[in-house]
Amino acid sequence: MTRSRLNQSSGSGSSGPPNPDHLTHSPRPRYSSSSSDPMPTTSRANPLKAVARTVAGAFAPCFPHPDSKDPTQFDDSFSSKAKATSGTGSERTRNPDQNICKNLNKLTHVEQPVGVKFTLEEINKATKNFSLNLKVGQGGFGTVYKGRLANGTVVAVKRAKKFVYDKYLENEFQSEVQTLAKVEHLNLVKFYGFLEHGEERIVVVEYVSNGTLREHLDCNNGRDVLHLAKRLDIAIDVAHSIAYLHTYTDHPIIHRDIKSSNILLTEHLRAKVADFGFARLAADSESGATHVSTQVKGTAGYLDPEYLKTYHLTEKSDVYSFGVLLVELVTGRRPIEPTRELEERITARWAMRKFTEGDTIMILDPRLERSTAHGASVERILELALQCLAPHRHNRPEMRKCAEILWSIRKDL
Repeated sequence: MTRSRLNQSSGSGSSGPPNPDHLTHSPRPRYSSSSSDPMPTTSRANPLKAVARTVAGAFAPCFPHPDSKDPTQFDDSFSSKAKATSGTGSERTRNPDQNICKNLNKLTHVEQPVGVKFTLEEINKATKNFSLNLKVGQGGFGTVYKGRLANGTVVAVKRAKKFVYDKYLENEFQSEVQTLAKVEHLNLVKFYGFLEHGEERIVVVEYVSNGTLREHLDCNNGRDVLHLAKRLDIAIDVAHSIAYLHTYTDHPIIHRDIKSSNILLTEHLRAKVADFGFARLAADSESGATHVSTQVKGTAGYLDPEYLKTYHLTEKSDVYSFGVLLVELVTGRRPIEPTRELEERITARWAMRKFTEGDTIMILDPRLERSTAHGASVERILELALQCLAPHRHNRPEMRKCAEILWSIRKDL
């Protein structure tokens, strides 16, 4: 399939519906920079709510026990060690060590259509020998530095942890490089190149200066509260980027780690999805395969319970994670909050139960405006979240449909 490239509105308002004509990527995007009535408790009839209790009951397998004494486990990405296969009714084994692009050789031989292979000298100059003053973040893969290339381009330099370097980090490194080298979308971080030298593994990507979505929802460092319209804009941006990965690349790509801390925001609060270390190719539908059976990777709180139970990975696993993200945007809460009352610790389960009961106002982030218009919009967002969180993947919408629904909600807000 020939890859189409996507485009989005350059304004700060709502984006257009995600069809191929509207989503042709522009390589140099340029962005231009309510009522006070209390929101009523909504309880109108809705056929989707009939299955909400089923959805809520399906959350348990994809979360650690809520009584755990270690709250750090709730935010850590993890993986199991199942072998990778692809299958329909019966499994067809693939090479368990294959990387994100199965037909490519090792990175040193990969044709890089949009990135370059940097030298260690170039990286050292860009980061001033990995100056601690330029350190901007740290994660499971390693440390992120702000750098400046010789041509003046400001970049983010992701340096792998050498002391824990192993085959799993090697797979993540190769996955990220090979995926980023093959995609280009205005709501995905731009790839500039990589370094593979001795024990050094470095990925160089676009520097996005305004932090993560999670930091904005937490109002860290004095950040303002994101209003509902802006949260919808961010959701639309993310939906467009995932729809692009699933539909418009040469071979569909599953991100596998959609979460608020992997969504970076620009100064104009446009979203860019980052961190492709867990990404992999979807099943080859032309061969009749319906899923890829592979080790479970992702982040607690966002994991598709069907994937967790069966090891069957499809694009609908990203849809599930996106449903959790929608709940996160509405509530402002993290997916798992171990310090809350037991029934509220798993945010999506709690929110879907409240939605079933018609108690939408209890779900809404208390910092957001309460109004009739907002109440109607929040209910429609939660209806979509409910569909995304369906226990069985066949009942979840495609990401393209999610973007269309969100755009419809945004234009009516």
